[in-house]
Amino acid sequence: MSRAGTEAPLPVVLVGARGHGRWHLANIRRLAGQGRVRLAGVCDLTPLTAAELDGFGSVAQSDDFETLLAVTDARIAVLCTPIPTHADLALTAARRGVHLLVEKPPAPSFAEYRRMADGIAAAGVACNIGFQSLGSHAVPAIRDLVREGAIGEPTGIGAAGAWVRDAAYFRRAPWAGRRRLHGTDVLDGVLTNPLAHAVATALALDGSIAAEDVAEVETELFRAHAIESDDTSCVRVTTAHGSRVTVAATLCAETAAEPYVVVHGTHGRITFWYKQDRVLVQRTGHGPEETVHGRTDLLENLADHLSRGTPLRVPPAATGAFMRVLEAIRSAPDPVALPPDAWHTATTAGGSALRRVVPGIDGLVTAAADTLSLYSELGAAWALPEEARSR
Repeated sequence: MSRAGTEAPLPVVLVGARGHGRWHLANIRRLAGQGRVRLAGVCDLTPLTAAELDGFGSVAQSDDFETLLAVTDARIAVLCTPIPTHADLALTAARRGVHLLVEKPPAPSFAEYRRMADGIAAAGVACNIGFQSLGSHAVPAIRDLVREGAIGEPTGIGAAGAWVRDAAYFRRAPWAGRRRLHGTDVLDGVLTNPLAHAVATALALDGSIAAEDVAEVETELFRAHAIESDDTSCVRVTTAHGSRVTVAATLCAETAAEPYVVVHGTHGRITFWYKQDRVLVQRTGHGPEETVHGRTDLLENLADHLSRGTPLRVPPAATGAFMRVLEAIRSAPDPVALPPDAWHTATTAGGSALRRVVPGIDGLVTAAADTLSLYSELGAAWALPEEARSR
């Protein structure tokens, strides 16, 4: 039953309706069907067609964001735009009292994140950052299991992401595969954008979400593709309370796999496939227990916050630890190009596109999550210091 009878649908402006913006458009359509929101405006350089907006009713379109906010009286803006634009767009909305859902990563540097978060707080508007995995009900369930001692004393958290992306992926936009563009930070790397959820989810399961929860970040950044940013990397975070979180990821996998986070304990482990909301508990003296959890959509959560005071799932403050990791990656030396003998060219499953594959990387990603080790510690020849490789 629609809740529109008691609550007027909240007017929403979508900024960036192409690419991943299509997912947000579909989500807005779903919530509009429930009477929760209505699409009041679309801000994009290329207007949506009548077919794309079919069923939405009257929708204003403009490439001028501030004007669009004024003519639509928007309550919420959904930002799905290039990473370097998030802060300025968010602050433009905040100054008008418009609440926000900002795609991840929230910003390309810690300074930009802080500027955006401080401006949002000063304006008194609500904001969720689009780490959709943090809306999974599995996250608090796993933390409860760990707190109850289900796997003994926690010994660390690993995360693994083995994805396949073809060469066209790095041509999807002018900023794709870049660390900087025209002197501006972009940070479109494997751990900071496509598999950023692995980092944020691992930190959340550790209970380390605030900026001050991060004590040290070790980075190993590599690239097989002819890009500026990294496509095969790992990081190890030492938290303020002494735990270790290691995340390994690649876009050059031999075989694409579901990314996951694993919580290690003295008497077992908990594996969380965060895109599927699926949890596997393996512990001493028990058979394996698998459960699938629900998920709270972050735009719906924002609407509930505005209409009923429901706590926000992913406010900017809950991404501070992730941004510390991003900042460490931003500040690290540029990614090292893998030697030609460390990768080969293959075709995608359909045989229609070329991609680069790093042999053995699938096993390395898994081993890093299992042992909390970096690639160099696992013996990957291309990850060793140059002097060690030449011995």
